[in-house]
This record gives sequence, structure tokens and C-alpha cells, in this order.
Amino acid sequence: NRAIGFAVVAVGVVLVIIGISAADAPMSDVSRFFTGEPTDRAIWFLVGGVAAIVVGGVMLPSAAIIKGLN
Repeated sequence: NRAIGFAVVAVGVVLVIIGISAADAPMSDVSRFFTGEPTDRAIWFLVGGVAAIVVGGVMLPSAAIIKGLN
């Protein structure tokens, strides 16, 4: 369970990095020029990455608590 939590956090970090990179991409600049916001793709990468980090972060302490109860 703990390894899964670490993996989910790692995937979240990668998604956030990809989202930041996508937000700085030329297409995102064009979208930002017309709409004032980055592309939907960049936003979804960032939201998904943050969600994965939160879920993985919740899994890590809960795995330690469950292990301590056994």
C-alpha cells in the first residue's frame, strides 16, 4: 500500500511538470492571448497532478497507520 502511495505521488509530480511545460508551450500562449487562460490540456494536467499528489499523500500516512494496527 505504501509503495502504491509513493507511485501515485510520483505520477502526480510528473503530471504537474508536464502541465507546467504545456502551459508554457506556444499553443498555450496563443490560447492565453485570446482567452486569457492556458489550454484546457495544460489545466487538466495540473489538476490531475495535484489530485494525484493529494491522493498519494493521503495513502502514505494511512498505510503507516494500518501497518501499525496490525
